[in-house]
Amino acid sequence: MDHDLYNTAILTLAAGIPHLGTLDDPDGMAEKSARLCGSKVGVQVKLDEHGRVGDFAQEVKACALGQAASAILGEHVIGAGLDELIAARDAFRAMIKDGAPAPSGRFSGLGTLAAVKDYPQRHASALLPFEAVVAAMQDAL
Repeated sequence: MDHDLYNTAILTLAAGIPHLGTLDDPDGMAEKSARLCGSKVGVQVKLDEHGRVGDFAQEVKACALGQAASAILGEHVIGAGLDELIAARDAFRAMIKDGAPAPSGRFSGLGTLAAVKDYPQRHASALLPFEAVVAAMQDAL
């Protein structure tokens, strides 16, 4: 295990994923998986009257990186709109693939996962929650 990658902050996030479970009658849902490691994240959303996330649930069967990203998503997703979620996903992807700055705003905690950049085989797993929530929002809209 690489201690730079699986540090205390990431393991702490992974141990406290909010909004685990499912929703009754979600407006949108999606499941994404990483072929290399077998990680899976399923997301369900209910929209509020403004088309933003009003309620959220997730089922996470992923490595610590996917779990940590799921924790950050779950902590801050309520109230987010599709454009904001796409921007967060894209900024997170750029951060871990190209070394770009961490996302700003409500998802700035993704900076905790910056070390994933040095482990390309882990990129897909870390991105799963954000890929899933964007797909679930698109499904809902």
